[in-house]
Amino acid sequence: MLVDVITSVFFKLYYGTNTKKLPPIKDDILKQPAVEVARRIRNKEISSVEVLKACMQRISDTNSQVNCFVENRYDLALQEAKEADKLVQSGAKTIQQLEKEKPFLGVPFTTKDCIAVKGLHHTAGVDLRRDKIAETDADVIRILRENGAIIIGLTNVPELCMWWETHNHIYGRTSNPYDTTRIVGGSSGGEGCIQALGGSCFGIGSDIGGSIRMPAYFNGIFGHKPSRLIVSNVGQYPEEPTDLHKSFLCIGPMTRFAADLKPILKIISGENCAKLNLDKPINLKNLKIFYQINNGAPLTDKVDKDIVTALEKVVEFFNKKHNIVAEEKKIEWLQRSIPIWMETMKGKCPFGKYIIEDYSIFAVFKEIFKNIVGLSGNTLIALFTSLVDRDVLNPECKRYQYYLKVRQELEDIFKNMLGEDGIFLYPTHPTPAPYHNQPLVKPMNFIYTAIINSLGLPATTVPLGLSRDGLPIGIQVIANHNNDRLCLAVAEELEKAFGGWIEPK
Repeated sequence: MLVDVITSVFFKLYYGTNTKKLPPIKDDILKQPAVEVARRIRNKEISSVEVLKACMQRISDTNSQVNCFVENRYDLALQEAKEADKLVQSGAKTIQQLEKEKPFLGVPFTTKDCIAVKGLHHTAGVDLRRDKIAETDADVIRILRENGAIIIGLTNVPELCMWWETHNHIYGRTSNPYDTTRIVGGSSGGEGCIQALGGSCFGIGSDIGGSIRMPAYFNGIFGHKPSRLIVSNVGQYPEEPTDLHKSFLCIGPMTRFAADLKPILKIISGENCAKLNLDKPINLKNLKIFYQINNGAPLTDKVDKDIVTALEKVVEFFNKKHNIVAEEKKIEWLQRSIPIWMETMKGKCPFGKYIIEDYSIFAVFKEIFKNIVGLSGNTLIALFTSLVDRDVLNPECKRYQYYLKVRQELEDIFKNMLGEDGIFLYPTHPTPAPYHNQPLVKPMNFIYTAIINSLGLPATTVPLGLSRDGLPIGIQVIANHNNDRLCLAVAEELEKAFGGWIEPK
């Protein structure tokens, strides 16, 4: 605690109030849900080309301040927007047919630079992949394009997508639109940022330890991590080495508006959509609500009082409006979240092999020295991770086997608690967005999200206003496997009650 206080004072003195101001959103179309943009395009109230140009202009107006957007395909996107407008104008299909067959016709979206987009770079922030070009679309991009959406470019990520500040030595560091001295989170940090400032109509992120939910939280938007193995991960880099890791990793939507989450999830879940029963009616009054404020894990911050207050207001809201008395929990196994995630995340090769050519311990120390003098293609945190993460997966290891059992026991606790009609309210992160580089002195705070990946549960980050320092705060809403619809319904309800996304000004 004392170390945290001292370092927080240091970072505050170092960065001061030297934040860059962003211009306001000029075009109201960027302040509307993607489903509304799609409706207006189908009804000829606005053209896809107009929407795309509004996105392009917004990116141009803001990217120099935040550095979230790293590569565009504007020429191809404009061509596709014109084709979408021609289809609408031709009358070859009715409005109802367009809504059914291409529900996001003409709507621009973005994704992170670890999800393949044909013809664009596919680096995952790794210098060794600086010249890697994707030859095909990832499954999720392909299916969205088949449903009419238009991909306009890529957003920034941390090196190898394995840190919760977005920074790499290809594209640089991304800054928070609410305060540019602060981080955007990771690994979908660039995507969280571009959604917050209104640069595209919706985004696609991926999440293995909170990589959708933390950036959504830090940037004041909605982000949904689907139930395990619902959305295809084909086309992501790095590919996950084991079936267990594949169950941790999810692709999901990132949006300014809760109303967009379900329609996007319907599309990207493909054939697995039927498992989610997304259109099954929900009576919120029948929900069982559980919540926990602090996980009690070592090496993590105590949850900030503004976040505690916000969570308590949500509990009070459900009590007053829906007559639901939420039950506070103290799940003891959550105290073991760090070793559960760390042990079960061990892979088949050391972290350093992904980022360093001719990997060895000597090579890592050499890169650290080069980093100090500004000559390394690797970030310092990635190099430190290479020193720490050297153990490879040994399925017979007693410690590994023990934490597999603990993970399963914790999952069973949640399954039994939540049932078919329960939700669990939990902090997405214990603090608002830290200053740049501050995660280095509080590296384990990501575990509030990571443990939910370990359990395979669906979770939605919901914004709940701003902190006393003007930074977004919120919570995550968690449900049982394949009960994503509960998370999404609660997100929509809380958006109505607490206002949802707030434009950064």
